Amino acid sequence: MTWLLVLVGAALILFILRDVFHTIWHPTRHGGLSRLVMRSVWRLSAHRGARWRPVGLAGPVGMMTVVTIWACFVAAGWALIYWPHMPDDFSYATDLTPSEHAGPVDALYVSLVTLATLGLGDIAPTSGWLRLLTPIEALVGFALLSATVAWILGIYPALARRRALALRLSHLRRSRVTAGALDSAGGAALLDGLASALSTVTVDFLQYAESYYFYDGDENISLAGQLGHAVDLTDRAERARHPDVRLSAAVLRTALEDLATVLDERFLRTDGPPEGVFKAFATDHGRPWNGADSADGADGADGADGEP
Repeated sequence: MTWLLVLVGAALILFILRDVFHTIWHPTRHGGLSRLVMRSVWRLSAHRGARWRPVGLAGPVGMMTVVTIWACFVAAGWALIYWPHMPDDFSYATDLTPSEHAGPVDALYVSLVTLATLGLGDIAPTSGWLRLLTPIEALVGFALLSATVAWILGIYPALARRRALALRLSHLRRSRVTAGALDSAGGAALLDGLASALSTVTVDFLQYAESYYFYDGDENISLAGQLGHAVDLTDRAERARHPDVRLSAAVLRTALEDLATVLDERFLRTDGPPEGVFKAFATDHGRPWNGADSADGADGADGADGEP
C-alpha cells in the first residue's frame, strides 16, 4: 500500500508537469488538461451570448483555474509520497505530537509548505531519500511559478497582435478603400502587410492556443468579426489589373487558408472550406459574419463599409 500511494503520487506529478510542458513550451493539437479546462470555461460563458458580462472573463478565469489545478495536483502528488512515511521518517517540532500529525492533511501541509518554498521546518523529513525529495519539490514549485509567469507574458502580447490586426481590418472597412486605390503599388503593399500580420496571428494560435478562448469585447478589435473583410478584400484584389496586387492577393489568400487550417484543426473541427471555418469562428465568438455585407458593396466603385 505504501509504494502504491508513492507511485500514484509520482504519476500525478508527472502528469501535471507534462501538461505544463505541452501547454507552454511544446504546444500540440492533441490538447491536455489545460486545453480541456479552458474549453470548458469558454463553453460555459461564451455560449450564453456576447452581451452576457462574464463572457469577457472566460480567458482570465480559465487561466486562473488551470494554474490552480496545476498547483493543487502537484501538492497532492507530493503529499501522497510523504503520507505513508509519516511520522517515522519525519522530525517534529517539540510542541507537536508526531502520532497526532501523521495524517493526509499533515502530509498536504508539508507538501504545500515545501512547494511554496516557505520552509517552516516544524515538520521535516529525516530519511535520506525524503530529504532529497523535498528540495526537488521546492524546485518544481519555483518552476511552476516561472512557467505561469511565462505563460501570462506570452498570451497577452499574442492577444494584442490579434486585436491590432482586427483593428487594422476595421480601419480598412470603415475607410471604404476604392477599387482604384487597391489596384496600385500601394494596394500591393497593404495586402503584403495584412498577409504578414495574419502569419503572425497563425503562429500565435499555434504557440498560445489558449488565447483562442479570450473574448474580444469591442467589435473593431475582434478578429472573428473582421476576417470577413479580409476575405472580401482578397477577392477584390485577385481581380485587379496590377500584377503586384494579384501576387500579393495570392499570398494573402494562402495566409488566410493557413489560418483557417489552424483554427479548424485545433478548435472548430468543421472540415469545411476557409470561409466556412471563419464563419464558425465568428459564431463561436458571438460575432456576425460580415463577409457578405462587404462583398455586396465591393462591386461598386467605392465599396461598402461592411457593417454587420
